[in-house]
Amino acid sequence: MVVNKNITELLNNKVVKEIREWTSAVLVAVVMALLINVFIFELYTVRQTSMWPTFYDGDQVVAWKFGQLFNATPDYGDIVIVDGNVNRTRRLIDEFKDSALISRVTKKEVNDYIWIKRVIGKPGDLLEFKDNSIYRNGEKLEETYVVDEMISSFETIVVPDNHVYVMGDNRENSRDSRSEGPIPIENVRGKVLLRFYPFNRFENYI
Repeated sequence: MVVNKNITELLNNKVVKEIREWTSAVLVAVVMALLINVFIFELYTVRQTSMWPTFYDGDQVVAWKFGQLFNATPDYGDIVIVDGNVNRTRRLIDEFKDSALISRVTKKEVNDYIWIKRVIGKPGDLLEFKDNSIYRNGEKLEETYVVDEMISSFETIVVPDNHVYVMGDNRENSRDSRSEGPIPIENVRGKVLLRFYPFNRFENYI
């Protein structure tokens, strides 16, 4: 009886140890996935058609976020994920709250101010609208990614320091800097690297 009791205790201890090890491994994996999602890469699902024809509603992309930890200024033509709510200061906690991973797990509604747009202007740039075209520092932009001619005008602007000016490729159906104003660099959440879904339209944007 004593032997059986010892064996039972040994088995119980082994089971408990296994459970603890697996639990620890799962927790570490979850934390690592969250940190990667918040600070390095993020999956983003395109909503609406403001970036048509570059992206369709439902397309899924991967954004590189590491550079934004240091408030790096994106380049002309970069496709970026931004927080368009320019009336408040973005905090670190917002990166966790707006994380696609957390949103999917908690079923939280997606922040309506999280947009995918294209960088048109950087700090100090003079942007003007003339003859249905955009001029940057006096030079007309050759925007092959725009299909429909831009009709709606916008006010001439000099992009402020530490801001970028963004627009959707679908110029007549996009909520962007023309209505909300230039985007603070700290509100740029990441640069789109590639579209991975649908698989038949895989494309990289590096």
